[in-house]
Amino acid sequence: MAVELRALFLLPLCFPGLQGQTPQVQRRREGGTLYMLCPYAAWTTKQQTKYWCLLRHGDCQEVLRTYYEDSVQSRDRRIEIKDNTASKAVSVTMTDLKAEDSDTYFCSAYNRVTGAYTQLRAISLNVFRELLKWELDTLTVQCPEGYGMVWCRGGQTDCTAPLRRQTSSKQSEMKSLQDRASVEYNAQRALVVTMKNLQARDSGVYWCALGSEHSRKMEVVLSVLKRTQQHTAKESGNVSVQCHYKIADYRTVSKAWCKKKEGGMCNVLVTTRSESPAGNSTAREGVRIQDDTQQGFVTITMEQLQVQDSGVYWCALQDGSGLLRMEEVTLSVSKALPPGGFPDSESQSEEILLGDSCSGNTFLILSVVLLLLLLLALLTSAALGVRYYRLLLRTGNREAEDTSDRPEGTARAGSTGRREGSQDDSKGPAYINLDVQSHPSPEDPLYCNVKLSQAPRNPQEMEYAVIAFNQPPRTSRE
Repeated sequence: MAVELRALFLLPLCFPGLQGQTPQVQRRREGGTLYMLCPYAAWTTKQQTKYWCLLRHGDCQEVLRTYYEDSVQSRDRRIEIKDNTASKAVSVTMTDLKAEDSDTYFCSAYNRVTGAYTQLRAISLNVFRELLKWELDTLTVQCPEGYGMVWCRGGQTDCTAPLRRQTSSKQSEMKSLQDRASVEYNAQRALVVTMKNLQARDSGVYWCALGSEHSRKMEVVLSVLKRTQQHTAKESGNVSVQCHYKIADYRTVSKAWCKKKEGGMCNVLVTTRSESPAGNSTAREGVRIQDDTQQGFVTITMEQLQVQDSGVYWCALQDGSGLLRMEEVTLSVSKALPPGGFPDSESQSEEILLGDSCSGNTFLILSVVLLLLLLLALLTSAALGVRYYRLLLRTGNREAEDTSDRPEGTARAGSTGRREGSQDDSKGPAYINLDVQSHPSPEDPLYCNVKLSQAPRNPQEMEYAVIAFNQPPRTSRE
């Protein structure tokens, strides 16, 4: 990177149009697009040739050129340059960017008369490649051509250079599981980096660098994902775990089952043994491991589990240099139910039992609420019935009071009446109430209740009628 910066510092000396300008840093993901607009200087003519250049030792290494409204594309059609004379600007478009495109570029106008560059705008383009891998996968990266290329990682000061002398191809092979990276030149003198047995800790930013100053040429953003499993079991129960691997790469490698401790260390509980045909080992009672090299998976069985067995485990490759994780397994062991409780089964957990208890309590609460609402409705209905009955009684009493308050034995012509007396005439005279509607004429007959001794003596002027009444029930007020 320092070489590029030193070259950029020399640009104003080579190209006067650059004075006062600072190169822009452009960062793009691989497969993205770069669009750059280079305006003309006020004194630049339309007849000048416009260039898109790579910066090489303070000079222009031509990528594309255009002349007076021409639009020119590269052979692979990923780069296009166009001279827009109307807006007095040169536009450059780079599509389908590749990590190898990372470099320092500039656009300029060259005057054939004076033999000088009259316009320049520079950028530092960084195209990074995103790679997603699983643990134990292999990463292969080919750097751009160039002698003195090295492989660097972000956060580290030292970079890895290829072996200068190789008498055999075996020298570039891994000596152990921990010796996982190889760096060498291919026939085209391009640096090839191979990283095997990737682990999650290998995630980070890498780049190909050139020269003693390690100027960055191609950047790689690596993300390594770990394979995980989760298992649950009951106390005193068993659990079985299977972890797969590539037969071609790890068939002869020993496998181990370990429990992760604080500080990142993993305590080996059981391991396979290469001298055993079946690959079995019982280094710890209750834990067994079996390696099926024909199918490419290892099986671990743990018996008579205890709550303290809960934790994080690894299926791992093992050699003299240490362990490499194949898969990470999270095990959760819960306490068994006491005798007399629900049947102990792996399919039934404490959460399910707790859910059933909560459901029963909810049903009981709802039943009590509904019962209270029913009782409230019954009490309300009874209160309304009593009120209505009292209203009826008050209505009947009021009618009786109206009748008893009227004068007894009075009558008005044209009225209608009702008898309110006792059926027993010996208890006293009965009475009748007449409501007068109009004054009767002298010819209309008049009726009244009289005793026989009070009746007129002239029978021709009297008419007799016998009126019978049904005695209504007497109230307490009568």
